[in-house]
Order: sequence, then C-alpha cells, then structure tokens
Amino acid sequence: MPVDTKAAGKTYEPKTYAVGREKVREYASAVGETNPIHLDPEAARAAGYADVVAPPMFAVVYSGRAITPALFDPEVGIDFPNMLHAGQEFAWGALVVAGDEITTTTTVKDISERSSMRFYEFETESRNAQGEPVCTGVWRQIVRGAPS
Repeated sequence: MPVDTKAAGKTYEPKTYAVGREKVREYASAVGETNPIHLDPEAARAAGYADVVAPPMFAVVYSGRAITPALFDPEVGIDFPNMLHAGQEFAWGALVVAGDEITTTTTVKDISERSSMRFYEFETESRNAQGEPVCTGVWRQIVRGAPS
C-alpha cells in the first residue's frame, strides 16, 4: 500500500510557551553552557538583554509541544516502532529571553516513500509576542520497512 500523503500541507493549532528564567537556566546547565548571559540575570542585563538569554537549541523546548500533535496525528500515520529521527535544521531570528511568550505553528511539509521507507518532514515557525520570528525548524523522520 502506498504511503498516504493526505496530511501533507496540514497546519496545526499554534501553541504558546511562556519562557521562564529557571527553565532557561536549567537548560543552559544541562547542555554545559557557561556563558553568564544564559545563567545570571544581572550579567544578561549588563550585556543589554532584559533577562537571561535562552541558548539557541532551547528552540526544542518551546517548539516541542507544538510539533507533538503532528507527530501523533493518526492522519499523518507514523509507525513509531519503526521510526528513526533523521535530523533537524534551525534558522534563528530574534533572541529568546526569559519573560518572552513564544508561539509556534507546525505544518506537515512533506510525506513521501522511497525504497520501502517513508519520509516525513515537518516545519515549525516560532514567533515572539511582537510577531518577530525567533526560529524556523525543519524536523525529519524516517519510518523503516514501509510496505510497498
């Protein structure tokens, strides 16, 4: 049976994430970030920021809840036991700081099949409360052993 592509182009309800200072500091510590602008509000303010600055890959935190409904959508049809994470790409815009509210929208960009594997591509668009883009993400998944 060929891959069902009807969900390609589908966009999901935007999700908003309130960026908290402790979440930014916890994430920065977890990834070994030592730059004080990510950990110390006074250092961040001295550098010209309103509060601690989220490291770039904090994008997975604020966009994670927005991509989850797409990944688990029965219409998309991902077979999780055979799924491999194939990669992510990000393009960053305005910096994210504690106190920001980030709204992320997810779209299924492509669903295809090649060589008995199914390929899924999702795009997330994240913007701050001023409407400025903060991050665009492309998320790719492969499902092995797709029936032909």
